[in-house]
Amino acid sequence: MLERFVNKTAFESQEDFVKNFKVNVPNNFNFGYDVVDAWAAEEPERKALCWTNDKGDHIDFTFAEMKKYTDQTASYFQSLGIGHGDMVMLILKRRYEFWFSIIALHKLGAVVIPATHLLTKKDIAFRANAADIKMIVVAGEEEITKHVIDAMPDSPTVKTLVSVGPDIPEGFDDFHKGIEQAAPFVRPLHANSNEDISIMYFTSGTTGNPKMVAHDFTYPLGHIVTGSFWHNLNKDSLHLTIADTGWGKAVWGKLYGQWIAGANVFVYDHEKFVPANMLQMIQDYRITSLCAPPTIFRFLIREDLTKYDMSSLKYCTIAGEALNPAVYESFYKLTGIKLMEGFGQTETTPTVATFPWMEPKPGSMGVPNPQYDVDLIRPDGSRAEDGEQGQIVIRTCNGKPLGLFKEYYRDPERTNEAWHDGVYYTGDIAWRDEDGYLWFVGRADDVIKSSGYRIGPFEVESALMTHPAVVECAITGVPDEIRGQVVKATIVLSKDYASSDKEELTKEIQDHVKKVTAPYKYPRIVEFVDELPKTISGKIRRVEIRDKDTNK
Repeated sequence: MLERFVNKTAFESQEDFVKNFKVNVPNNFNFGYDVVDAWAAEEPERKALCWTNDKGDHIDFTFAEMKKYTDQTASYFQSLGIGHGDMVMLILKRRYEFWFSIIALHKLGAVVIPATHLLTKKDIAFRANAADIKMIVVAGEEEITKHVIDAMPDSPTVKTLVSVGPDIPEGFDDFHKGIEQAAPFVRPLHANSNEDISIMYFTSGTTGNPKMVAHDFTYPLGHIVTGSFWHNLNKDSLHLTIADTGWGKAVWGKLYGQWIAGANVFVYDHEKFVPANMLQMIQDYRITSLCAPPTIFRFLIREDLTKYDMSSLKYCTIAGEALNPAVYESFYKLTGIKLMEGFGQTETTPTVATFPWMEPKPGSMGVPNPQYDVDLIRPDGSRAEDGEQGQIVIRTCNGKPLGLFKEYYRDPERTNEAWHDGVYYTGDIAWRDEDGYLWFVGRADDVIKSSGYRIGPFEVESALMTHPAVVECAITGVPDEIRGQVVKATIVLSKDYASSDKEELTKEIQDHVKKVTAPYKYPRIVEFVDELPKTISGKIRRVEIRDKDTNK
């Protein structure tokens, strides 16, 4: 399969990768037909999805079965009036019906909008109106269906509601009954062109309403690098990415690049993340590859790993937030596996990554993906030198690179703000070392300027997290007449330290940071809180802390 889309499938060095990696993009590419159905024709018994849940259920799906069920789903959705360009929201958690639905919608040339089950009535209505959503498919659980029902009076474009069960409330179509009774699927004569929108995500930014990130039908091909060369997968792989299907990370790690590589995707449908249960899954199902945010690895290494047989696990990747080197070292010591970091956005595929032929540097994101012309620039637009902080940008003078988003849907102003004059501005700050590795500093808005120094929140947060008292923290800048800004730490304490003398603990934490990182970065102000303000996707809203401090 991989050979269909790339001339060369293995690389020995980054130089080799940069020089020889090229994706051949077919006309009217459709992941449903050109990957899923192609596998079903060539190797029908090849395993595609290994699904299990926390109730003990387990189903294996082959590519032949995936073709069968996605065809049935496509026919069923057609009967509900869904076709080319129609917007459909999926709130399906980790239910296997998500894979049926997203592939079916691709086959119809419709637009998929994956969404988290954490959305409330207001969130759902906002999305329905912003995108003119025509149909919503949900996991039939009261916490989800209630919010959807409550949102309907304010969502006039939504014509159909579908539930995959177990509950099928009044006014909802029964998904499983629908696909069982569906007529044989007839492929549309022209499902899509490459430029059509195939998938959209509402990004929960730290300010303002969410943006609608629209990707075209070639976007899955942008994830060849993700599956084959970052996750390092092949036909023998059983890969687990820990992510809910409502987030972009799901198609990064549970669908596109993995199936192009021929890997079997492992899905553990669980209500609550329990580290011991996840380790049990790795042991019992002989998972070979794992991708998760650093926080997850932090929880895993707190368990007694000697209780589990982890011998099947060969490769681990990490993304979603910057990696604390202490987590890297602990996991390596316990497993012998090096965590290979990657970086990207909802607007992109991995733009920077640590590839198999490279030696990882703990805490570094890796090197640019040759799919993109990545650079670091100063505020005046000139190129940042090695060792100097700059904004990560993608140059697009030679056209839109594969994997980069098409636009912020219906928002030309925001699109033009982020992407103009042949440059896409990520809004993230990093620096480059002498070997070309990039090191994350923080969002451009979050960088603190104090006494002439530029201080990235992440580097201070990393230092803080090595103190046993700190469970979570956020670093922000507070206006200061003398220094311009001073560093403030907002900290959630561990239970063991909750009753400590706060004055003494503040000094201890400040001294700790001075020892772990450059002394000028230490937090001059420390505030202890019960919880940090967060977006719906769990990202810390530093802007809220800043606003609160400004308005004091």
